[in-house]
Amino acid sequence: MRICGNDITVKGRLIRIARPDGDTYESLDDPQSMVKGLQTGASRVDLLSFMQIMPQTEPRQAFHMEWDNLAVLPVSTFEHWWSRQIRTSSRNRVRRAEKLKVTTRELSFGDSLARGIWEVYNESPIRQGKPNHNYGKDFERVKREASTFVNHSIFIGAFLDEQLIGFVKMVVSQGNTQASIMNIVSMIRHRDKAPTNALIAHAVRTCAQRGIPYLVYGHFTYGKKTGDGLSGFKQCSGFERVDLPRYYIPLTALGRAALRLSLHHSFVERLPEPIPAKLRELRRAWYNRKLQSATQPL
Repeated sequence: MRICGNDITVKGRLIRIARPDGDTYESLDDPQSMVKGLQTGASRVDLLSFMQIMPQTEPRQAFHMEWDNLAVLPVSTFEHWWSRQIRTSSRNRVRRAEKLKVTTRELSFGDSLARGIWEVYNESPIRQGKPNHNYGKDFERVKREASTFVNHSIFIGAFLDEQLIGFVKMVVSQGNTQASIMNIVSMIRHRDKAPTNALIAHAVRTCAQRGIPYLVYGHFTYGKKTGDGLSGFKQCSGFERVDLPRYYIPLTALGRAALRLSLHHSFVERLPEPIPAKLRELRRAWYNRKLQSATQPL
């Protein structure tokens, strides 16, 4: 759906919530026009949600607001990040990548890069204990999806013997205030060579060279979820939690009721954290067992 020049994603069956596709990457400058466009559109939307981005950490809108968060790395110089912001373990992994001949460089978007991304995506059907939603996609779909925000994106590849073994896509906001990591994926079989750490290092260097003051890597925490391997990786790489305002604007009577009853949050988000944690553990064991059985020789 495209409203007022912005691509919009709508999720939910009973309560339909719209968010800009650039949510967390770009600010929504004219929410009132977006509200009018959604209310007069052909599809029912109950709530519009959008988030302020760095460095706007104080509420600037009069709509219903709740705190959200991002993993943010303040960038000054590469040397400051290297000596003051990251932990020794991350520094050693960047050195390990260099020692094992992993190289990184910026890339222009085209068929060659899209083909490499497609190969990285299709390495394994399981990632981080759950299905890899990019696995099995055809080349044209991968190319089309990777081309979003292409005019203000930076692609960096990690290579081993000229084979792409990992990549990062960063979306640079208007005004050059932040670069947001939209995708960062490396091949599982080359995990020992620390390509993801090498990609983060190159991303920091790129931000420093271009005068981009903040590198953003998704959320620092998700709902009530406690720390996991990914949040630990972010922390070791120098990222910090920054709380930012998220706004919700009801567009229908159902949207107003949902906001009043906190139904705009998923059922899982409302559960005590030990319950979702146990469910995630069971899910991870199930998929790992499923993958193992699928790859065993007949």
